Amino acid sequence: MCGIVGYVGDSKSVEVLMGGLRRLEYRGYDSAGIAVIDDNGELTTVKRAGKLAVLSDELAAHPIANGRTGIGHTRWATHGGPTDVNAHPHLGDNGKLALIHNGIIENFAPLRAELLAEGFTFLSETDTEVASVLLGREYQRVGDLAEAFRAVVARLDGAFTLLAVHKDQPGIVVGARRNSPLVIGLGDGENFLGSDVAAFVEYTRRAVAIGQDQIVTITPTSVTVTDFDGVGVETEEFDIAWDASASEKGGWSSFMAKEVSEQPDAVANTLRGRIADGHVVVPELVAFGDDVLAGIRRIVIIACGTAAYAGQTAKYAIEKWAQVPVDVELSHEFRYRDPVLTSDTLVISISQSGETMDTLMAVKYAMSLGAKTISICNTQGATIPRESDAVIYTHAGPEVAVASTKAFVAQISALYLFALHLARVRGTLTDAEQLTQVEELQAIPEKLATTLLAEDEVRQLARYMSDTRAVLFLGRHVGFPIALEGALKLKELAYIHAEGFAAGELKHGPIALIEPGQPVFVVVPSPRGSAHLHPKVVSNIQEIRARGARIIAIAESGDAAVLPFADTVIHIPLAAPLFEPLLAVVPLQMFAMELAIAKGLDVDQPRNLAKSVTVE
Repeated sequence: MCGIVGYVGDSKSVEVLMGGLRRLEYRGYDSAGIAVIDDNGELTTVKRAGKLAVLSDELAAHPIANGRTGIGHTRWATHGGPTDVNAHPHLGDNGKLALIHNGIIENFAPLRAELLAEGFTFLSETDTEVASVLLGREYQRVGDLAEAFRAVVARLDGAFTLLAVHKDQPGIVVGARRNSPLVIGLGDGENFLGSDVAAFVEYTRRAVAIGQDQIVTITPTSVTVTDFDGVGVETEEFDIAWDASASEKGGWSSFMAKEVSEQPDAVANTLRGRIADGHVVVPELVAFGDDVLAGIRRIVIIACGTAAYAGQTAKYAIEKWAQVPVDVELSHEFRYRDPVLTSDTLVISISQSGETMDTLMAVKYAMSLGAKTISICNTQGATIPRESDAVIYTHAGPEVAVASTKAFVAQISALYLFALHLARVRGTLTDAEQLTQVEELQAIPEKLATTLLAEDEVRQLARYMSDTRAVLFLGRHVGFPIALEGALKLKELAYIHAEGFAAGELKHGPIALIEPGQPVFVVVPSPRGSAHLHPKVVSNIQEIRARGARIIAIAESGDAAVLPFADTVIHIPLAAPLFEPLLAVVPLQMFAMELAIAKGLDVDQPRNLAKSVTVE
């Protein structure tokens, strides 16, 4: 949530800040603002509720002087509604200081009361203004922004990234982070700060991640990082693996449409360099230690939302190939129920951004109990990978649309690589069996490309169903989490009631929802590899069809048994049972997107949602 940009360099701060905020729109927001110190040393702030275009229009109508120093912010409202007054930046030190904030300051109420008692006044309802006024008071005392930051952060509880500028110290931006993301961009005669690398990738591909409880000071020619006590810390630079063009639409109607089309490449890039001579060898896991993996007796996968469904899908493969029991848990439930974890438990976290707060705190909790941790992540330098013992990056490229698509198939692919690596280490698959699974996995990118050819068929179906008010999704075995994911996509994008069920549960209650005309998507398992499941799902179709349901089946090419009972069949290429989810989910993604478009909705930025949930 929230997008943050900081800049020091040439006299182009407005351009840099607005460009960075545009590339951070995907994070979700409801207001935006910038603060700039111009070349005459004047501090100017402009902020507006609504989309970034509102702020852009204001700046076009009333231009402000460019400068060498600035901060910019897109806000997702927590304390106080999305209004001009509540938008960031907020001011301190009699308007000489501007501050932006991502996160939640949990003890803002007593701090606000303290400041009110001292005679300070407030314009907004936000916790952020408390931090800006507190920082301004401290700056008056010490006369140095970094030193003032150290005093202020010691008094704040909660999760926060704070960036501030002061007109008396032009050419300096100071930031602090606790449990909220912040990354440094290293330029030539200019430096940057951002919620993630998208904020500055147009200008540099050199970056440094800031660690927990650290303060950073940037000038045009220097970067200084300390802990909250002022002790210098070592940092590690990394290269951003994609350029600015990867975060642009590139002629597509939406980022989601672009990202759906990129799924073959997302999987291919995730597999690249991790398969050799018919075996999976994940370099990151070799460093983790094959002896450690061989000693694992239980795996717990933790994630939220779509990532949790990727984990549920992979559970079937890990248990079948590696013969290790797997539990899949929602991160935000995991650490609050006192789970049993031991030194031979492996906790695998899944997060596209690597900053999901619920998942991050669950990882820290697992490590505190002695469990081993591996993260599946798409974002270099993110917090969760740095906190974990090892990381498998998906290399899917930036995913800008809020509703996840290519990240989902890349996460499953990475988890399958893990499963096959673990199976090799444990000796639970023969060489021939491993080769068979590897070949199936390597064939997925081409099969995904074929699946995408159903786009026109799915679009026509969505337009026909544009007035639908509720949709059900059914699946069995690995098709069950895909049914859940299909329902989630429809809820996220089209704002209609959608539910996913295990098909076997029908007669245990959900069949009561079936009435004439009720649309039901059914993920049909292959009759070749799931001979015992396929007829059961066909029976489920017959049961709901007899009660008037309208059946849309996702079935493999050549599955004739489904044809007499389904109103619509969307075909996917032939694949082994455990690999079908990677294909079956694509028509469900496209359907949700096309139905939302038919309803005139924004598929990239659905209402009330943010791409990265960085607060609990």
